[in-house]
Amino acid sequence: MKICFPVQEDAGMSSRVYNHFGSAPFFVIVDTAANSILTVANRDRLHAHGACNPLKALDEQKVDAVVVGGIGAGALGRLAQAGVRVYRAAGVSISDNLAMLRTEQLSEYSMNHCCGGHAKGSGCSH
Repeated sequence: MKICFPVQEDAGMSSRVYNHFGSAPFFVIVDTAANSILTVANRDRLHAHGACNPLKALDEQKVDAVVVGGIGAGALGRLAQAGVRVYRAAGVSISDNLAMLRTEQLSEYSMNHCCGGHAKGSGCSH
């Protein structure tokens, strides 16, 4: 399984999971089958709010799941169309969240939990 973790800085498995998918500087992709990690720069970081293209952001890397602190409805919908499940981070680091994912302790995002923008009163959940 390939799991994507948006991060501010790449510190391997100790990286802190970022609070918003679309504006994360990097993505650390953990391949649990191959026991490997790959870091890619966010190729779509400077998009307009609501216009995130997650497949472009991931530099066309194929993933099975994303674990993140927050995500917009557009990105969540596009990831769902691509068959990617999105989970809400509950731990601080990649390793914390990976352990929680393995034991089914992370909840899956729904449209009700998405970021509504970053303006005052926007309802952003992160």
